[in-house]
Amino acid sequence: MVARYGFDGGRSSSMADESGNGHTLRLITGNGGTVSTVRHGAGHALRFPAKCTGKKACPHAALQSPSSANLNPGTRPISYGAKVLLPRGQTSKGQNVVQKGYSATSSQYKLQVDGAAGRASCVLVGARPGIKLVTSSVSVADGTWHAVECRRTARALTVLVDGAVRGNRALVAGLSVANDRPLSIGGKGAYFDNDQFQGTLDDVWVRIG
Repeated sequence: MVARYGFDGGRSSSMADESGNGHTLRLITGNGGTVSTVRHGAGHALRFPAKCTGKKACPHAALQSPSSANLNPGTRPISYGAKVLLPRGQTSKGQNVVQKGYSATSSQYKLQVDGAAGRASCVLVGARPGIKLVTSSVSVADGTWHAVECRRTARALTVLVDGAVRGNRALVAGLSVANDRPLSIGGKGAYFDNDQFQGTLDDVWVRIG
């Protein structure tokens, strides 16, 4: 485990990495956006800004840790995931749950919730051009909690929902993900068109190897 965030310390300007690896998150916001603490089980979760139609005037919020080499899997196996709560009326074109890197300018791994149907999808982008994406066959946008996981092995990328495989695709051998970007949760950043997550997140984690 290279990073884990349970958010049980509540909302603050910085949030500890419970894996012990020091990838502390900081809250970044725009247009008055913020996150709020809500109860989840015996602990807490974080609610992100709700759906907004004001476009550039919409509130934005994300959590970011500094870039670190041990968050880069290279060609090694990686799995990453979160618990998500997203009502049907809060879906959009695309909402980022967790990502490191950008598809257009660097390599990347990402978990997102896509489209009006609210289907979870997993993305890998290596050093060579081409986005590798697998989308869940079921929606997670139903107003109840779901555990979503992306799992990459040497030859496959798999999306799981509540422990069940809901999508799978082949990968070429040697696909490498390594970049100097931060780990971002809930959005790419706090700027316009940040693919804002519009629900509640808990138990975000990344495991490599």
